[in-house]
Amino acid sequence: MDDIKSRAQEINPNAEARRMEDFISVTGNVYETLTIIGKRANQLNLELREELLNKLEEFAAVTDSIEEIEENKEQVEISKFYERLPNPALIATAEFLNSELSYFLPEERAKKED
Repeated sequence: MDDIKSRAQEINPNAEARRMEDFISVTGNVYETLTIIGKRANQLNLELREELLNKLEEFAAVTDSIEEIEENKEQVEISKFYERLPNPALIATAEFLNSELSYFLPEERAKKED
Protein backbone atom coordinates (compact mmCIF):
# COMPACT_ATOMS: atom_id res chain seq x y z
CA MET A 1 0.00 0.00 0.00
CA ASP A 2 1.37 3.38 -0.91
CA ASP A 3 1.71 6.14 1.64
CA ILE A 4 -1.65 7.29 2.96
CA LYS A 5 -0.22 10.59 4.17
CA SER A 6 1.05 11.66 0.76
CA ARG A 7 -2.28 10.86 -0.92
CA ALA A 8 -4.24 12.49 1.91
CA GLN A 9 -2.39 15.79 1.52
CA GLU A 10 -4.02 16.17 -1.90
CA ILE A 11 -7.51 15.85 -0.40
CA ASN A 12 -9.44 18.92 0.71
CA PRO A 13 -9.49 18.77 4.55
CA ASN A 14 -12.87 20.50 4.66
CA ALA A 15 -16.15 18.61 4.36
CA GLU A 16 -18.01 19.42 1.19
CA ALA A 17 -21.40 18.59 -0.24
CA ARG A 18 -21.51 15.51 -2.45
CA ARG A 19 -24.05 14.15 -4.89
CA MET A 20 -25.94 11.19 -3.46
CA GLU A 21 -25.94 9.53 -6.90
CA ASP A 22 -22.15 9.20 -6.73
CA PHE A 23 -22.48 7.05 -3.62
CA ILE A 24 -25.37 4.95 -4.84
CA SER A 25 -24.00 4.26 -8.34
CA VAL A 26 -21.41 1.72 -7.15
CA THR A 27 -23.32 -0.36 -4.60
CA GLY A 28 -26.91 0.55 -5.39
CA ASN A 29 -27.51 1.17 -1.70
CA VAL A 30 -26.46 4.24 0.26
CA TYR A 31 -26.31 2.29 3.55
CA GLU A 32 -23.87 -0.26 2.11
CA THR A 33 -21.77 2.58 0.78
CA LEU A 34 -21.70 4.32 4.17
CA THR A 35 -20.76 1.05 5.87
CA ILE A 36 -17.87 0.53 3.46
CA ILE A 37 -16.63 4.10 3.94
CA GLY A 38 -17.07 3.87 7.71
CA LYS A 39 -15.08 0.65 8.00
CA ARG A 40 -12.28 2.09 5.86
CA ALA A 41 -12.27 5.28 7.95
CA ASN A 42 -11.83 3.17 11.10
CA GLN A 43 -8.90 1.33 9.48
CA LEU A 44 -7.28 4.61 8.48
CA ASN A 45 -7.83 6.10 11.93
CA LEU A 46 -6.11 3.15 13.62
CA GLU A 47 -3.20 3.14 11.15
CA LEU A 48 -2.60 6.88 11.42
CA ARG A 49 -2.91 6.91 15.21
CA GLU A 50 -0.48 3.99 15.59
CA GLU A 51 1.99 5.62 13.22
CA LEU A 52 1.76 8.96 15.06
CA LEU A 53 2.29 7.35 18.46
CA ASN A 54 5.29 5.39 17.18
CA LYS A 55 6.87 8.55 15.76
CA LEU A 56 6.22 10.51 18.95
CA GLU A 57 7.78 7.75 21.05
CA GLU A 58 11.02 8.10 19.10
CA PHE A 59 11.41 11.63 20.45
CA ALA A 60 10.07 11.02 23.94
CA ALA A 61 12.43 12.13 26.68
CA VAL A 62 12.26 10.17 29.91
CA THR A 63 12.33 12.40 32.98
CA ASP A 64 12.07 11.51 36.64
CA SER A 65 10.21 14.62 37.68
CA ILE A 66 6.79 15.80 36.63
CA GLU A 67 7.95 19.41 36.83
CA GLU A 68 10.47 18.78 34.07
CA ILE A 69 8.14 18.81 31.11
CA GLU A 70 10.10 19.69 28.03
CA GLU A 71 8.48 20.66 24.79
CA ASN A 72 10.21 18.70 22.07
CA LYS A 73 10.22 20.64 18.81
CA GLU A 74 10.17 17.49 16.67
CA GLN A 75 7.13 16.13 18.50
CA VAL A 76 5.28 19.39 18.00
CA GLU A 77 6.05 19.44 14.26
CA ILE A 78 4.97 15.81 13.82
CA SER A 79 1.74 16.45 15.72
CA LYS A 80 0.97 19.54 13.65
CA PHE A 81 1.51 17.56 10.43
CA TYR A 82 -0.98 14.87 11.50
CA GLU A 83 -3.48 17.50 12.65
CA ARG A 84 -3.45 19.09 9.18
CA LEU A 85 -4.33 15.80 7.48
CA PRO A 86 -7.96 15.38 6.47
CA ASN A 87 -10.26 13.43 8.74
CA PRO A 88 -10.09 9.64 8.07
CA ALA A 89 -13.74 9.73 6.97
CA LEU A 90 -12.88 12.29 4.29
CA ILE A 91 -9.92 10.20 3.13
CA ALA A 92 -12.10 7.07 2.98
CA THR A 93 -14.80 8.94 1.05
CA ALA A 94 -12.25 10.15 -1.50
CA GLU A 95 -10.88 6.62 -1.85
CA PHE A 96 -14.39 5.26 -2.42
CA LEU A 97 -15.35 7.89 -4.97
CA ASN A 98 -12.04 7.38 -6.83
CA SER A 99 -12.62 3.59 -6.93
CA GLU A 100 -9.50 2.95 -4.83
CA LEU A 101 -11.21 0.63 -2.33
CA SER A 102 -11.72 -3.08 -2.68
CA TYR A 103 -14.41 -4.65 -0.55
CA PHE A 104 -16.59 -7.73 -0.28
CA LEU A 105 -20.18 -7.80 0.85
CA PRO A 106 -20.95 -10.71 3.22
CA GLU A 107 -23.11 -12.55 0.68
CA GLU A 108 -20.38 -12.25 -1.98
CA ARG A 109 -17.76 -13.64 0.39
CA ALA A 110 -20.01 -16.58 1.29
CA LYS A 111 -20.45 -17.41 -2.43
CA LYS A 112 -16.67 -17.33 -3.01
CA GLU A 113 -16.03 -19.66 -0.08
CA ASP A 114 -18.52 -22.27 -1.38
